[in-house]
Amino acid sequence: MQNIRALKTEADYEWALAEIEAYFDNLPEPGTEAAERFDVLTDLVSAYENRNWPIDEIDPVDFLDGYMQNHGYGRADLANVLGSVSRASEIMLRRRPLTLAMIQRLVETWGAPAEALVKPYVTHKPAAE
Repeated sequence: MQNIRALKTEADYEWALAEIEAYFDNLPEPGTEAAERFDVLTDLVSAYENRNWPIDEIDPVDFLDGYMQNHGYGRADLANVLGSVSRASEIMLRRRPLTLAMIQRLVETWGAPAEALVKPYVTHKPAAE
C-alpha cells in the first residue's frame, strides 16, 4: 500500500486526516486497493486518537474543548449550536451541565461522539456576590 506509516506524532496524525479527507469527495469502490488504504488509514487514526486522547479519561467539557480546537470551532460556533453565547459560556466554565438536548445537537450538528459527552462531571456554582 502506498505511503502508509505509523502515526507517532501530531504531524503524522494531521497527514493521515488529510489523506482520509481526500477520499470523502470520491469514496473508493469496495474491494479495491484504494478502499483497503482508506480502511487502514482510518484504523490508524482511530488507534492514534484512542492512544493520545482516551475518551474514558476526559470529562465532557475537556473533551468538547479539544474537539472544538481539533475541528476549528470557536465559542461563537458553540453558541450557535447551543442557542446563546451565555449558555455556551456557562457550559465551558462548568457553571451549567450539558443537557441531553444540547448533547443531541452537538452530535447532529458537529458529529461529536455522544459517549464522550454523556458522562457525569463536576460543575461549579458561581460565587454569591
